Amino acid sequence: MKRTRYFSLSAFLMLLFVFTACKNAPEIQDVTALPRSVPEAEGVSSAGILTFLDSLAVSRHELHSFMLLRHGKVIAEGWWDPYKPELKHTLYSTSKSFTSTAVGLAVSDSLLTVNDKVISFFPDDLPAMVSPFLADMTVKDLLMMSAGQDPDPTHSVVAADSNWVKAFLALPVVNDPGTKFLYNSLATYMLSAIVQKVTGEKIVDYLTPRLFDPLGIQGADWEVDPRGINTGGWGLRLKTEDMAKFGQLYLQKGAWNGRQIIPAAWVEEATTFKIDQAPDAPQSRKDSSDWMQGYCYQFWRCRHNAFRGDGAYGQYIIVMPDQDAVLAIQAETPDMQDEINLVWKYLLPAIKDEPLPANKEISDKLTERLSSLALPLPAKGVESPVASEISGKTFAMGPNDRQLESLYVHFMEDMCHLSLTINGVSHTLTLGAGKWIIGETDKPGPNLLMTARAHFAGLPPAKVAGCYTWIDEHTLRMVLRYIESPHTETITCRFDGKKVSVDIQYSLSFGVKQPEIAGEIKEEQQL
Repeated sequence: MKRTRYFSLSAFLMLLFVFTACKNAPEIQDVTALPRSVPEAEGVSSAGILTFLDSLAVSRHELHSFMLLRHGKVIAEGWWDPYKPELKHTLYSTSKSFTSTAVGLAVSDSLLTVNDKVISFFPDDLPAMVSPFLADMTVKDLLMMSAGQDPDPTHSVVAADSNWVKAFLALPVVNDPGTKFLYNSLATYMLSAIVQKVTGEKIVDYLTPRLFDPLGIQGADWEVDPRGINTGGWGLRLKTEDMAKFGQLYLQKGAWNGRQIIPAAWVEEATTFKIDQAPDAPQSRKDSSDWMQGYCYQFWRCRHNAFRGDGAYGQYIIVMPDQDAVLAIQAETPDMQDEINLVWKYLLPAIKDEPLPANKEISDKLTERLSSLALPLPAKGVESPVASEISGKTFAMGPNDRQLESLYVHFMEDMCHLSLTINGVSHTLTLGAGKWIIGETDKPGPNLLMTARAHFAGLPPAKVAGCYTWIDEHTLRMVLRYIESPHTETITCRFDGKKVSVDIQYSLSFGVKQPEIAGEIKEEQQL
């Protein structure tokens, strides 16, 4: 009995020791996060980064986040409120570089080669007559955007067909594959379909244990086509740090924490010059363009011996081997070349060969700037007597190409509850007066490929930040930022008695106006 009591006391004391040790232990760090450092310690000028931020503030570019790495360490990072580090962001065509990686891994798994004929993977989807050019088309031709089709069929096919593979193979191939560059997102989709064919998995699932898990990338999602194939050329959503990790992996020739994630030979093959996008362009034009440095395997060559993953509206993963640096950007811009020009003008000269002397004053200023980044927030606006008159009322809308059937608003304690009925489905959102209110909606937001069949399939409800303001007594403006995408929707309502005119604009239109929609309070709710 004594021995039993002694053992129990010892066990209690041991548990007490472990509890105390755990309580006093330093906080456990996220081992999947990239290491952090300060700019000067890694040979980068904080003043140069500040100048880059100043240039963005007076430009047409709306950055949502950026992360700059030097020697494998994050030295500057920032998110413009309401965008956040934990949010994913639509990558658009930066997705293509991940599709290329899936192909490379399938090649290393001996499941295919880049010289395999495209038609060999889809015997059941071939046209009645296979042309010689279609018969010659290879995986490599898809990788280097030289499938031979003209014009780019992407938008017409994805909006009209449910079997995108069959529709792609039925298109005329007017140029000898491999001889002429033509940007073709549907060709990248075909790469996704090929990988799924040989692996039996969607590429997002195939990449998870081979790429995402080793890099500590969690929560990646990717749109699918009507038949459950990842779209490949677009539709992947990742966090800013995930993008930076991918760039760093390629900078390190596919190695990560002592493990070869991607074969170094594939990294070299995938990121070196394969085809000239504009062989007849004058040299002066090529010297000023980051779109005329050569195309690789779903990567672009850049000036300054860099290469990049590149997505619409300014989504970038820029890898700079000469500087041992990586830059990830999420944004919405009308001029992607000008956006990257600012990188070369301000950030590139800030990167030096040796560590720089510490400069606490400038370093503190940079830290403060990065922690206070925010996009303009609409002011609270005027007080409107119309608000109480229309609150709780439903407006029936006339015929319109947005399929908006009704609009309902209700105001309460600096909040506006908005309900839109579109195609028979009601979508309810909450917006703040002079503040963002974060929510979710299954209402499809603006997107470059929003006409595609099964668009947004495979994705959860969209996260939004909503704000409203009265710009005068009769005009209500509501802003919906789709904060896991580059885009914003602005709804402006002008009230005149029982009538309303509704103006819905998408930020991706960059000022191209859409027609207003007329509406009227439903008869049973007349003022």
